[in-house]
Amino acid sequence: MRAQPLSAKGRAIMSDVSSRGPRYLERGSGEYKKANLALFAAGFATFSSMYSVQPLMPLFSDAFGVSAAVSSLSLSVTTGVLAFTLFAAGLMSGAIDRKKIMMGSLIASALLSLVAAAAPGWNSLLVARALEGFALGGVPALAIAYLSEEIKPADLGTATGLYIAGTAIGGMGGRVIAGFVADIAGWRVAMATLGAIGLVAAVVFIVLLPNSRNFIAQKGLSIREHAGPVAAHVRHRALPWVFFCGFTFMGAFVSVYNYIAYRLAEPPFSLGQGAIGAVFTIYIFGVFTSAMAGRVADRAGRPPVLLAGVLLMGVGLAVMWPDSIMAVVIGIGLLTIGFFAGHSTASGWVGLLAEHGKGHAAGLYLLGYYLGSSLIGALGGLFWAHSAWAGVTAMVAVVLVAALAATLRLAGWQRRVDAG
Repeated sequence: MRAQPLSAKGRAIMSDVSSRGPRYLERGSGEYKKANLALFAAGFATFSSMYSVQPLMPLFSDAFGVSAAVSSLSLSVTTGVLAFTLFAAGLMSGAIDRKKIMMGSLIASALLSLVAAAAPGWNSLLVARALEGFALGGVPALAIAYLSEEIKPADLGTATGLYIAGTAIGGMGGRVIAGFVADIAGWRVAMATLGAIGLVAAVVFIVLLPNSRNFIAQKGLSIREHAGPVAAHVRHRALPWVFFCGFTFMGAFVSVYNYIAYRLAEPPFSLGQGAIGAVFTIYIFGVFTSAMAGRVADRAGRPPVLLAGVLLMGVGLAVMWPDSIMAVVIGIGLLTIGFFAGHSTASGWVGLLAEHGKGHAAGLYLLGYYLGSSLIGALGGLFWAHSAWAGVTAMVAVVLVAALAATLRLAGWQRRVDAG
């Protein structure tokens, strides 16, 4: 089946874009600020809900009698389902309204957090978390596509960095709030609190986000018309390596954050949930790193920032090896800075490298990114069960070596392109 003709509204928008050119949101304008704030709120809600379970994993082990590897499924099932949901959203991105889908996604995910908080057993909690992964899929793929379409290209790195900063604050806030609330009132109240916060963030998003100006919805896209952009992105000389960077960066990062809570709960640290949650405040460095990395990448190019990111993650992993709370905090801080520098740079680069089918490209990047979280994060539980922190460190080191190899290949490709 071929694509159906555009609607009257779509033809009007296409005519306007063709005659005047794209109407971008530019830095300094009121609508640019509203768009950034709205997507900041969306990123916060999405990632606070998603990662709030990390400091709660030891409590799940105690409450349901499950191992660290099984407890990590409370995150892995969410990110695993999310990975394929995001890919599907990317395939359909040419036909779906950005704002409406993201709005529905935020509301549904917040409600499912409340359902998970009331789950009577481990299996029902996992089902709620898997459904939440499906609901969350509307935000990340479409947020990146929205930015790449609506923001002036010269300002895209900064805008993408600000969105990633919202995800960073959400990731930190979810972990910290969950840890402190769980210490006082238990894990169920902690999860319910995050659901309520998600509903508030959804209202902010709905009120502030400007409607798309440059997006033209297409109806009736066939499988062949989806397969074309996907195949082009897979054959691209650089994009698959950017996707692989997302896979390895995220896999290494989430593995450390998954199992550091177990390490800190055991001797010689023996920290409570509130104290473990406080350690996660180091995540705030990701907020500043994302925006800064976007600006640096706009000026200096993407490969140097990616390279600095993976090297910094490796240094952080090494620094946190000793049984010292100071070393652990500093190491997590360095690893967090490196991760967000790499992720914000890679995700912004996808929109620039994909000349067409930007939503498909964003979906492929996020497919790899969240599969890294789900697969490598779950694999880390087996290494923890076998060799505790030494096993997790060895596994993450191997993943970072693979990320370094991909980054060096991208740097070589960029040099050849620049040389003509």
